[in-house]
Amino acid sequence: MKPSLRAAFSAAVLAVALVVSPAPAQAASLTMLGADVSSLQRTLDLGGKYYNASGVQANPYDILKTAGVNYARLRVWNNPASGYNNKAKVLQQAAAIKAKGLKLMVDFHYSDTWADPGKQYPPAAWASYSLTQLQTAVYNYTYDVCTSLKSAGLTPDSVQIGNEINVGMLWPKGQVVNSNFAPLASLLKQGYNATKACNSGTQVIIHVADADSMTNMRWFYDGIKAAGVTWDITGLSYYCMWHGTLANMYNVVVDARTRYGKPVVIVETAYQFTTADADSEKNSIPGTVLCDNIPATSAGQAQQFTWVQNTARNAGAIGVFYWEPTWYAIAGNGWDPANINGTGDGWDNMATFDWGGKVNPYIKWTA
Repeated sequence: MKPSLRAAFSAAVLAVALVVSPAPAQAASLTMLGADVSSLQRTLDLGGKYYNASGVQANPYDILKTAGVNYARLRVWNNPASGYNNKAKVLQQAAAIKAKGLKLMVDFHYSDTWADPGKQYPPAAWASYSLTQLQTAVYNYTYDVCTSLKSAGLTPDSVQIGNEINVGMLWPKGQVVNSNFAPLASLLKQGYNATKACNSGTQVIIHVADADSMTNMRWFYDGIKAAGVTWDITGLSYYCMWHGTLANMYNVVVDARTRYGKPVVIVETAYQFTTADADSEKNSIPGTVLCDNIPATSAGQAQQFTWVQNTARNAGAIGVFYWEPTWYAIAGNGWDPANINGTGDGWDNMATFDWGGKVNPYIKWTA
């Protein structure tokens, strides 16, 4: 997702049913306890520091591991203006992640900047490509990033072929128009094949932000399945402000898991710990837009995250990832890769570290 803006969302407080159906028999535990830490390297390069619950400076990966994290997610952009989140930076950060014993998910945006449901712009170098050329480019780029990691001893444990591709990726060639999934499917197949050619054990995730809608979720995955797309894990985004109640998310996860016979992971979620704003960049999610009557406090942030994990687990999901928990407000780590120094952090009230870099002591990732 792009943290500074979202196309449109309801600002209404969402009243949520807290009681969900009993856990299906096969639901056991969350094995993928994740954190998307894509902005972390920039913070560290700027001299940003992180502190544990006792206020002692520590390695941020160690702090996250102490809180229960066992899996890190990194987005990769083709040629971002800032240089951050490109292949070289992903290799650098992947080395730090693997050195801490964490598993690695690589999130291919197939763009030079943010790709999400409202925009899926191809990299500038691919802008004039035909669909056939894009198929080749997706294969070659995916294979190159994956094999570069593998050669460095950093083989990804999973990859996403696209990010929140609700109506396709690499628009307009890979956009789903009039429910024609064939162009998108041709691209997804290339990403899958490239990943498996690199390493057959790397799991391929197809990710949409459709935890809010059974209809939309079925439309998408039915469409790619009918077009012959293969994938290993179904990925969904769930932000309660945009994606409705926990009870509804439960139903969508159960249906996705049983309908397609594949594990489901909530690859993005988050909640605010304050109503305030640390910098001049408007918060992506105002602190006043709350869910489940949970306040925007450190304890409230932890409570909401626990409820998301509990609901996902009860629905039979195998993982939950908190999106950008380490992206606290620090000058120079702006949201726009074309102006990283001149923009701010719209996620400063959503991170699990406060504006001084101290971790929320209440938040835990639980199996």
